[in-house]
Amino acid sequence: MLSSVSNFLMGFFMELKVLNKQNNSRMCIVCGFKNDLSLQAEFYELEDKSLCALVTFKDVHQGYPSRVHGGILAAILDETIGRAMMPYTGEDKWGVTMTLTTKYKKPVPINEEIRIIGKITSGDGRIFEGEGYILLNDDKIAVTAKGTYICMSLEKIAEMDPNNDEDWALEKKDTDPKTIDIP
Repeated sequence: MLSSVSNFLMGFFMELKVLNKQNNSRMCIVCGFKNDLSLQAEFYELEDKSLCALVTFKDVHQGYPSRVHGGILAAILDETIGRAMMPYTGEDKWGVTMTLTTKYKKPVPINEEIRIIGKITSGDGRIFEGEGYILLNDDKIAVTAKGTYICMSLEKIAEMDPNNDEDWALEKKDTDPKTIDIP
């Protein structure tokens, strides 16, 4: 089977079925549903065990005019890769970042829905490695990242109750995709 990078370089795209939508937290800068400055990213687990985040960056997320700030791009990649381990470990286990390396290739525009893909490349149950990329609407890769994460339970890393809809909720929408195209 071809790797994602090989698929991308050869122009192959896969339409992958969405298996699950992940919960969002209340005030997170990346996924917070009650935070006006949040990216309000929505995360979808795909049939190949990758994770896709869908985000429309706003004016408040820009660095240079009409371009998303590099730190914001690193944050969404970090969260997407860290969340990609949840299908392997269960929803109450998260990836806490140990290292993250990013490579910026192209600017990312504001006010367009953008796909961010995260995949786990290796793991022993406690330590996971993953990679991710930001895919522009012309299907070019704008930013790539690789990271190492330690697997921890929500109780150890956050003061929140994962059973409380005020802190941790899933909002299903009629507009949620059933499939997502990725290279």
